[in-house]
Amino acid sequence: MQAIPYARIPLALVLALGLGVLTGKAHAVDAADPNAFADLTDPAHDYWNRPLKDRFTQLKDDLENGKLPLDFSSEKAYVVSLLKALDIPVTSQMLVFSTTSLQLRMISPRNPRALYFNEDLFLGWVPGGKIEIVSIDPEIGGIFYIFDINLNGRPPVAERSKRCMNCHSDDDTRQVPGIVIRSVVPGPSGGSLDSFRREDTGHQIPFADRFGGWHLTGGETIEKHWGNVIGRLFQGDITTTPQPPGQSFNWETYPVQSSDILPQLLHEHQAGFVNRVLEAGYRARFYLREGGGRLSNRVHIDNLKKQADMLVKYLLFTDEAEFPKAGIAGDAAYASDFAAKRKPDGKGRSLRDFNMKDRIFEYRCSYMIYSDLFQALPEVFKNHVYRRLGEALDPQGGVADLSSHLSNAEKLAIREILRDTLADLPEGW
Repeated sequence: MQAIPYARIPLALVLALGLGVLTGKAHAVDAADPNAFADLTDPAHDYWNRPLKDRFTQLKDDLENGKLPLDFSSEKAYVVSLLKALDIPVTSQMLVFSTTSLQLRMISPRNPRALYFNEDLFLGWVPGGKIEIVSIDPEIGGIFYIFDINLNGRPPVAERSKRCMNCHSDDDTRQVPGIVIRSVVPGPSGGSLDSFRREDTGHQIPFADRFGGWHLTGGETIEKHWGNVIGRLFQGDITTTPQPPGQSFNWETYPVQSSDILPQLLHEHQAGFVNRVLEAGYRARFYLREGGGRLSNRVHIDNLKKQADMLVKYLLFTDEAEFPKAGIAGDAAYASDFAAKRKPDGKGRSLRDFNMKDRIFEYRCSYMIYSDLFQALPEVFKNHVYRRLGEALDPQGGVADLSSHLSNAEKLAIREILRDTLADLPEGW
């Protein structure tokens, strides 16, 4: 009997073979409560009680027992040493001066909050305030911690914060514990006068709607954005005035003197990725539990098919925001730190290779496909995502709404990179 390439097997057959026969039954829970899949207390997730696998939790005991090499000579030195211990590049620094944080009373144009990140850890620091951590558990998403900086040498005690969930598990994050990025017009003290792009994150957000309340360096070629301004409200109208980085605060307070466009772009991309993958994973686990370990419900299967196509579109940067005609330079130091984790194929190409002329990456498939978060998706769903990705990257066919923006040469290059660098692609991919 001739073997059927996995990429050609219909989803219905894949699911039937892996998890049971389809029945086509309706499902009352979906109709009555479309957000039931994201109930954190549901046994499928058990968010508050299950053993955690995120990277910060794995390091938490060493932090609290004084085993991490931290520098207590100053706040800045402490932050730099903590970032190094967590393998977060200091060059990823971004500064936000709107009061969109748990520590809002301490944030202002005179005292911006600094943010740093890698693929699975996000660290926030307000000078004179606390350290905030969002650590991504591969299955249940953001785990939130907050702790003091003790310059007396006493190790910190990292408290798992429930208050963060007020903003990090709602419509802004697709109902799952994810990453929030807000763009607002901040008043003179940092309070929000207006906001943009609510309930959405990702590389598709137009630059004209980004960076409100944030400092932005290196973005000179972008004609219109909301960064580096403060607003004033008078008789119902908002007027803005420039708020250049370093005008109201001292750069020496912070580890590096930048809030560069390049980490801003990747932070936005990763936030959109994290929130979308978490939503898909939450749905898949919830549907499997509802079906007793099987996907036997037509509504659930249709929902997961939509989720898979959504992820493939995002992985392939299908709707990436239009770049300025002059391109974007980006900070060379951060570009070097980012490239340190590249996974080259046999021809030396990688998904971390920048373009920055008319798009972020030379080969438009997200490097986050290697992340523990993506790899932890339920197997039958992840394999379907791979199947749809393979179809989208087929130079002989493709899927128009998923990959029409890619040339055949780029599709072929991406396929070759993935084949050389991913170990779990389905047979026949």
